[in-house]
Amino acid sequence: MTTIDIEKENKAIAKEYKELLRISYQMLTDEDKKLIRLAFDTAVEAHKDQRRKSGEAYIFHPIAVAKIVASEIGLDATSIAAALLHDVIEDTIFTYDDMEQKFGTTVAKIVEGLTKISSLSKEKDVSLQAENFRKMLLTMNDDVRVIIIKIADRLHNMQTMGSMPEHKQLKIASETLYIYAPLAHRIGLYNIKSELEDLGLKYTEPAVYNDILSKIEDSKEEQKEYIRDFTQIIKDSLDKESLEYTIKGRPKSIFSIRKKMLAQNVSYDEVYDKFAIRIIYKSDAANEKFLAWKIYSIVTDHFRPNPVRLRDWISSPKSTGYEALHITVMGPKGKWVEVQIRSERMHEIAEKGYAAHFKYKHGDQKEQGIDIWLNRLQEALENADGSAVDFVEEFKLNLYSKEIFVFTPTGDLKSLPKGATPLDFAFHIHTEVGMHTRGAKVNSKLVPLSYELKSGDQVEIITSEHAKPNASWLDYAKTARARARIKSSMREEKKEVAEEGKELLRRKLKQLKITLNEKIVNDLVVFFKLKTSLDLFFRVGIGSIDNQMLKDFAASRSNTFINFFKNRIGKKQQAPEDIHKDEITSKYDLLVFGKEEEKLNYKLANCCNPIPGDDVFGFITINEGIKVHKKDCPNAISMQSNYAYRIIQAKWIDSSQQEYTAVISLAGLDNMGLVSEVTKVISNNMHVNMRNLNFETDGGVFSGKITVVVKNNTILKKLIENLKKVNGIEKVTRI
Repeated sequence: MTTIDIEKENKAIAKEYKELLRISYQMLTDEDKKLIRLAFDTAVEAHKDQRRKSGEAYIFHPIAVAKIVASEIGLDATSIAAALLHDVIEDTIFTYDDMEQKFGTTVAKIVEGLTKISSLSKEKDVSLQAENFRKMLLTMNDDVRVIIIKIADRLHNMQTMGSMPEHKQLKIASETLYIYAPLAHRIGLYNIKSELEDLGLKYTEPAVYNDILSKIEDSKEEQKEYIRDFTQIIKDSLDKESLEYTIKGRPKSIFSIRKKMLAQNVSYDEVYDKFAIRIIYKSDAANEKFLAWKIYSIVTDHFRPNPVRLRDWISSPKSTGYEALHITVMGPKGKWVEVQIRSERMHEIAEKGYAAHFKYKHGDQKEQGIDIWLNRLQEALENADGSAVDFVEEFKLNLYSKEIFVFTPTGDLKSLPKGATPLDFAFHIHTEVGMHTRGAKVNSKLVPLSYELKSGDQVEIITSEHAKPNASWLDYAKTARARARIKSSMREEKKEVAEEGKELLRRKLKQLKITLNEKIVNDLVVFFKLKTSLDLFFRVGIGSIDNQMLKDFAASRSNTFINFFKNRIGKKQQAPEDIHKDEITSKYDLLVFGKEEEKLNYKLANCCNPIPGDDVFGFITINEGIKVHKKDCPNAISMQSNYAYRIIQAKWIDSSQQEYTAVISLAGLDNMGLVSEVTKVISNNMHVNMRNLNFETDGGVFSGKITVVVKNNTILKKLIENLKKVNGIEKVTRI
């Protein structure tokens, strides 16, 4: 680099630093500024010889992360300093002791926490991200700011991922959607969550992202005009009440529009609430609630509300601290519009999460908000036994779920995830109550334990000394806490049964002149295709392995030579290494894998039923060889994030050998002869076989499902196009 370039770069770095101080959300004292300056100088010195993939000086990255922490998340000077230093221990010669000496224990601990997380993600032998995520949550016990800075770090990496190779983009984006977006959501950083999700979609499904983006751009003017019309109608009424307010329109994120399209199986144009209108009003603390309902009544005087879509998070704020009134009303031009009513304080909390809470509190109170939140996370951490992937999935369930509020018999309000059952409520009250649940009453009526609770329900748990968890409880319980307690209780019970089973097995084998020893136990486990000796003893204990089965085992041992020979052959057939490329029959000519386009044995995944012509990838499973999934399979993001190293490229080359099943859904207006018209299109025009046909009509509306057998995607698309032309059919989609 030339001297002029270096000078120019230094000026740019200094400018970024000044900007960082200017945009800080919290008030910075002189002490704070000194701390940030020292952190800045240390980071500049530590990273002076480093550059990013894009070629720019590395220091721009920590400054950008610190800017996100300072303005978008709004944390304090300690966090800003730690963000500036977040890569120093990991990437440079500076050590933890250097940090502690210069900046004190708090900053050093946060930087060390961030280093722990980063170094973990470089390990290749664990189920990477899940283990990493667990570590990340455990680090939070030291200081919650670790995780918040990590989210800011991830956001900046996502914003500047353009110069990375495609496979890395896909892995990082999948991991972001799988882990970091749910976390940002749980902390209450809704803006960052939306940006992470949109950027995640941009790299996992670029075509979909760009398509929705261009449609949003096209309708910007129309949206502005709509907000003007809406505002005009209620402006006079709001002004009459001498309210100070602003009305803004906020487009829904690309990711949430895509999610709606998939969930409701609709096109972009059919998503009705593509943006929300926000009314943000000025108020003192005493009148906040009163004014929110006043504005609600003014809006509903002019526009008819949808009674099912009222959300009151002012009376019962979300656990993230979010407060607002959400109503959906029939706006101008007969369109449903979501209106969010919130005070300036509520708006800041929605934008900044916990940081805004601190701004309105002083001293000890400042810390309490974070304590409540940490206690909620603690529950998920307490039960962090089992595999890391299970842990992530359990935790994610509780992260993304919306909340419901239910009452105890004495009128206390309890918050549970949406979808929770009386069993979850019982474990939420106390583990002992959960363990001895015999039944439940909701609103004074007996209900099954699988009953889905709704907000406002009053729940009473009936307990009994003799009641204890059984396997079906796992189908009823939805929360991580309840499931962990049930599993642990069942493990204990299984051990007791297994103890008895072992003794029983010893006696039964004695009658067959076999002594129970380690080798025999191993042989029995293999013979009955089980995983562990505990499974074996348990099955004997409950009687699912009976005398006849043990006699069969004894008989098989008497012919050990043949048995040994069989096993050898069996093993040979299983090992995929023994299949030679050129020996594979034409049955495998459909798909090729990897850059070398090898022909390998595979199975089609049941979760997404790919057919020739679909975009697919191969996933190497542990027991079932290669499974083929569609690229937009519901499980794709989880696999790409957790097991990127087990994914191989795959594409169809010749689909003449086999036929595939696909299910088509139809909807429209019922008329005479519609069914025969549909079946005629399928059999005459397309030469496609029908496997199953199911039609229903209700009040003049027709819906149906057809299972067809086709050779590839092209034939299926053509069939769908032809079905759309049938008079009366409104919608045809592949399920």
